[in-house]
Amino acid sequence: MCTGRCSRCIAGALFPLVVISILCNIVLFFPGGDVKYVQDGHITEEVKYMGGLIGGGIMVLIPALYIHLTGTRGCCGNRCGMFLSIAFAAVGVVGALYSFIVAVLGLQNGPLCKVYLVWTTPFKNSDPNYLTDNTWWGQCTEPKNIVKFNIGLFSTLLATSCLQLILCAIQMINGCVGCLCGTCQDKGPL
Repeated sequence: MCTGRCSRCIAGALFPLVVISILCNIVLFFPGGDVKYVQDGHITEEVKYMGGLIGGGIMVLIPALYIHLTGTRGCCGNRCGMFLSIAFAAVGVVGALYSFIVAVLGLQNGPLCKVYLVWTTPFKNSDPNYLTDNTWWGQCTEPKNIVKFNIGLFSTLLATSCLQLILCAIQMINGCVGCLCGTCQDKGPL
């Protein structure tokens, strides 16, 4: 496969993952679809780190745009462009890692919720693993279904960041091959 075509495929796969990451992070700010938790500051700490918006979003979107350009003819579809795509893909790797770490922390610490009359993170530093034992989920009385909400969205962020990490690492290898061997421009249409 031509390195230019490979770049276009990688970029094409990164774009929907970026959208999913950004949407998951935005939705995490509104548990139960209600804005009152944001207004009152009752949002899980890991949501405020914006791993999906900054890491899996912006830090992967910019490299995805450049990687897409390396798959086209013109200014970026050459050896120099492929060399630069390695650096851009490295930025994507860092962004995906940031999103991954925030998602892991979000899953590990659990949601901020109301337990009796106090807002706390009841699963943080607890011995039982709340992820596999849903009998513990009833501790959280508000927002409704917050544990399922957080597990679903942070798991989605975890999966998308893993895919982003893999795709950006593949582009780094593809960029090395394209830099050393060229982008197949003289071998026919991309």
